[in-house]
Amino acid sequence: MSKAGNLYVEGDSFFHRMDGAIKLILLLVWTVCTFLFMDMRVFAVMLSGGVIMLLSARIPFKRMTILFGLMMIFLMINSIFILLITPRFGTSLTGSDTPFIPLGYNTINAETLFYVLTLSLKYFTLLPITLLFIFTTHPSRFSASLHKLKVPYKLAYSVSIALRYIPDLTQEFRSILNAMQMRGLGISRSDGNLKVRIRNLSLVIVPLLQSSLQHVEMVSDAMDLRGFGTKRERTWYMGTPTSLSDKLVLALCAILLALSILLKLKGVQHFWYPFGG
Repeated sequence: MSKAGNLYVEGDSFFHRMDGAIKLILLLVWTVCTFLFMDMRVFAVMLSGGVIMLLSARIPFKRMTILFGLMMIFLMINSIFILLITPRFGTSLTGSDTPFIPLGYNTINAETLFYVLTLSLKYFTLLPITLLFIFTTHPSRFSASLHKLKVPYKLAYSVSIALRYIPDLTQEFRSILNAMQMRGLGISRSDGNLKVRIRNLSLVIVPLLQSSLQHVEMVSDAMDLRGFGTKRERTWYMGTPTSLSDKLVLALCAILLALSILLKLKGVQHFWYPFGG
């Protein structure tokens, strides 16, 4: 957890200095451009650009390992389900059927396997920009930036609180889990079979919810005591003016979005499959 008590990582890179609202627009444009295509060539170019931007922010890799691991788990589960449930789905996209892996009840064809790889790369393309946004955006500055986009300050402040509370929730989960492990209710392999470990893990939910509700009540009382929401407008201590570089990034976002739409309208095929069909 950072000194600010959130996911933000201190730094002085270009993306750390960028306005939070501009980074949000970049993330949204990147997401839209990614979902416009189902082309591995496009994703390879976008992923390379995203990785370069992420490396330029100089975020310690150990801070990103959990989110990176969760993404890998999601991609693996998603791919397995597609291959097992619809092993010939790729045929509907390409018109060809090349048997590849026999399953007994059906056969996974090469077209479906290539579709799964393309889909995984599609999701993976979003990861660098998402990590960049999460770890280089200070919650208070981000809420101030949202307000500049005419987002109601109550909603902007709610986003700030949510970003701040994620690490606290993680720490609370670890504390409860450590207390349970001291009482012999662990979730490691040595603590029992999978059913026992899942049952032990489910026991964390109730105290975690109780703790979360207590935190929500404390924050709500503190905000009420300070008269939050009584005024139509408010000032922002962490607000920053939009710089020339922010405007340039915004212009590049507009160009990227327009180029993607143009490529789509020019007839870029929905699913690129290089092996015929």
